[in-house]
This record gives sequence, C-alpha cells and structure tokens, in this order.
Amino acid sequence: MSKKRKISLSEEELVSALRNREKIAVEALYDMYSASLFGVISRIIADIPVAEDVLQETFVKIWNSFSGYSAEKGRLFTWMVNIARNLAIDKIRSKDFKNQAKNHELENNVTFIDEQRNTVYKPELLGIRDLVSTLKPEQKSILDLVYFKGYTHVEAAEELGVPLGTIKTRLRMAILQLRKHFN
Repeated sequence: MSKKRKISLSEEELVSALRNREKIAVEALYDMYSASLFGVISRIIADIPVAEDVLQETFVKIWNSFSGYSAEKGRLFTWMVNIARNLAIDKIRSKDFKNQAKNHELENNVTFIDEQRNTVYKPELLGIRDLVSTLKPEQKSILDLVYFKGYTHVEAAEELGVPLGTIKTRLRMAILQLRKHFN
C-alpha cells in the first residue's frame, strides 16, 4: 500500500493554478494549508465535526471566490486565513449553532439530573400526550417530532416538507393552545 505524495507548489504556481481552475490547485491547496486553516477554525469552534465542516466550506469559498484575491493586497495565506476566520465566526454567531449548543447543554443537564435522581421522562404520566391529542393534526405532528422525538425545528421542517417559518408558527400556536389547560 503506497502513501499518496503531498503536493507542494510555490505561492505563484498555486495562484496561477487557482486562477486557471486546475485540479492540481485544489489538491495542493488542501495539502499545503488544511492543517493551518483547521488550526485557525478549531480555535474558534471547539466542536471538531463542526470545525471540519467549516474547513470544507472554507475551501469551497476559496475556490469559488478566488477571482476576488489580489496579490497586491496581501499574501494568499492571509487572504485564506481571513476567509476561514470569518466563516468560523459566522458559524458560531448563527442561530442554528447557538440553538444546537443550547440544546446540547440542556440535554446534558437533563441527563445528569435524571441519572442523579434515577428518573425517566414519561410524558404519558403527566397527561401531556392526552392534551396533545386534542390539537390540530398539523400541530400534533410537529409537537410529536420536536418534543417527543427530539427533532430540531429544521429537521422537523425537512421531515414534514414544510417551511421552517410554518413549523415555528404552528409550534407556537400549539404551545399557546396547551397553555390554556394550565391556567
């Protein structure tokens, strides 16, 4: 079994290959800069799988927006680091990332409490499932996915083939309807 030899080009050769959209440019770009760019990204995003996704997005953005690079304005590496850094910051500022982090923290806390108290979540004991069954079918299906099956709003939207905004609206209306039973 032979190891694949890493490709290394001078900065001028790499810039030329990127401008001409040559396949070797992508390989060289990855071989030469992936570790450094991943280092920048992982200092901002601690979650390794998310950081790896941002690294991939970085290479795609470098490839797609290379016409915006100007050697007169700075070195190629500096330009790429800025792209990686900006994408990482955009990711941690995104609602999806924040919600994912909050949900993850909540799940860890709930699991910890359950383990400490040896409890199990059984909504049927609270009568919640009975109350949910009184909702409109489209509200019931969303509540079922989000609260009982652990789907995110985005996942529920994909599963049901409904726009995300519609999911959030129906979910809010369902919660308001359920609140009436507790007042």
